[in-house]
Amino acid sequence: MGPNVETRMTAKMTLSDTATKPHDRLKDFLAEDMEAVNRLIRTRMASEHAPRIPEVTAHLVEAGGKRIRPMMTLAAARLCGYAGADHQKLAATVEFIHTATLLHDDVVDESGQRRGRPTANLLWDNKSSVLVGDYLFARSFQLMVETGSLRVLDILANAAATIAEGEVLQLTAAQNLATTEEIYAQVIRGKTAALFEAATEVGGVIASAGAAQVTALARYGDALGMSFQIVDDLLDYGGTTGAMGKNAGDDFRERKLTLPVIKAVARADAGERAFWVRVIEKGDQRDGDLEEALRLMQAHGTLEQTRTEALRHAAEAKAALACLPDHPLRDMLADLAEFVVERIS
Repeated sequence: MGPNVETRMTAKMTLSDTATKPHDRLKDFLAEDMEAVNRLIRTRMASEHAPRIPEVTAHLVEAGGKRIRPMMTLAAARLCGYAGADHQKLAATVEFIHTATLLHDDVVDESGQRRGRPTANLLWDNKSSVLVGDYLFARSFQLMVETGSLRVLDILANAAATIAEGEVLQLTAAQNLATTEEIYAQVIRGKTAALFEAATEVGGVIASAGAAQVTALARYGDALGMSFQIVDDLLDYGGTTGAMGKNAGDDFRERKLTLPVIKAVARADAGERAFWVRVIEKGDQRDGDLEEALRLMQAHGTLEQTRTEALRHAAEAKAALACLPDHPLRDMLADLAEFVVERIS
């Protein structure tokens, strides 16, 4: 890690724990809307004939997630002056899509922990996780159709396809040292940024906002999602289990080619490349290999470079808000972009 970056990470994480977080302020500001969204989620995740569906869904939905994505939809709609209730259905839609992808991801990644708790596939089985994820996808489409907006349906359907495409691309890029930064960007735009972008964009659309404002909200969501995922990937090599909801070093152990590793591989000499081939491509990991990976990333400055990328995207997210109305929600969304990178600033 670059000079003093790990120290700054620790200090920032400590400070952010004691300060009022922007997503908490959003939650307070949108309390009435969020309660309606939570009621929708509880109602629509029910199943008369398959009790395992609400069991599995509740395990993840009630696990203490911040609900950032649905709050972004609500905030975007309210920021653009919306006074109806369809944004609540869209917020629930976004949360269902997100939860479905998490259920599927944990099966694909063979994960054992999510949000600090055992994953659904570990507590039940892979079949239950996949099928319940499919059920939530179906529920999400029912909700978005109820708004009667073909444009909303188009945006969210495209996001769902992009998410799946990103996951498949990640499979083909996994453990392949030829993976480039461009491919990595495509992967995280699919697996994370696409839903952030759709969440804010549909909020503007349902509010009948002007084209410039809808575009600005989409750009904000995309940039925030990119920053969010890059930070998550960086923290795997410098964060704590509590901060991430997963175990530090999991990406390395799962042989994921995230940005810090991709940058290190691109700068590797013959001996260093042989190390990466052994631990990533061949999966021959031994005691001390994580520490050696960290040493190589520190030597080439790739953790600091990754941090710079995350900060750039966060700045782009804040800049995108400039044309939106002067409103407390706009300030909270700007603060959210800053908060995403606080842990590495």
